[in-house]
Formats: sequence, C-alpha cells, structure tokens
Amino acid sequence: MPERFYFILFYYDNTSINIETKFIQMKRIIFLIVFQIAMANAFSQVSFGDATKINKDWKFQKGDIENAATTGFDDSGWRQLDLPHDWSVEAPLSPNQASSSGYLPAGIGWYRKNIDIPLDMKTKKVFIYFEGIYRNGEVFINGTSLGMRPNGFISYMYDLTPYIKFGDKKG
Repeated sequence: MPERFYFILFYYDNTSINIETKFIQMKRIIFLIVFQIAMANAFSQVSFGDATKINKDWKFQKGDIENAATTGFDDSGWRQLDLPHDWSVEAPLSPNQASSSGYLPAGIGWYRKNIDIPLDMKTKKVFIYFEGIYRNGEVFINGTSLGMRPNGFISYMYDLTPYIKFGDKKG
C-alpha cells in the first residue's frame, strides 16, 4: 500500500509541476500576443508629424472657372467659407436631377486657399491630406496639378514639398 500511495503522491506532484509549467508558458504566450498586438498598433499608425488644420477661410465659386488654378488669379469676389462644404446640398431636391447625385444638382465648383508656409519648414516634408473630396476632385498648387481622383468621397494625400514657395503667402 505505501508504494501505491507514493505513486499517487509522485503522480500528483508531477501533474502539479506540469500544470504550473504550462501556466507559466501560457502566461508568456499571452504576454507575447498582447505585446505583439500593442506593437503592431503602435507602429501601424501613419505619422503625419505636426498636423495643422486648414479648414477655415477657403474661397469658393460654383462653375468651371478659367485659370482658377493659377497663382495670380483674383478670387476676391468669391464666397468665403469653412470646410467641410458641399455646395450641391444648398439647392432643393428635384426629381429632374439624377439619382446618382442624390437628386441634387451636379457640376463643378472651385475651392481656393492661400497658405503661408514659413521658411523654417523648408527642411521638412509638407503634405496635404483630404478626408474626402467628391468625384473628380483635382488638386492644384501654384498652378500645378497634383492629381485627380475619379471616385466619390475618398480620402487622399499629396506631397506639396516640391511645389511650395516657402515664406511667400501668395505662393
């Protein structure tokens, strides 16, 4: 009978060691998983550096305006507004309008803004990020087209650095 008791005691101790070892291993695995998730989240975020919102004081004009992308263009008669802005929702709904535009008028509208980029930014990259521009949005800087996106309300970003006239509020 003592051998059997010893066997049971040994078996019990062996099991407890295995359980403790497995518990420690499980804690390590859980820690590593949590650590990897935390690191993935920390390093998967795109860093934009020091962001500056430029939503205030834009100029707007409805219609296709010739030479509106040029730097010397006179926009003093344009409407001043803050973004976000959707000029089509200012019109009444109409069954005569296309359903693809929400029964609202479609067309072209221009938005302009002069931004002073200080000289101390000359050694840094400068990007512009739009959270959403409606279909066929084309972005210009100092008369140069940065690109156009054909899809509706999509976010996109451009590198402005090569086109900036640092320290010049008109450019």
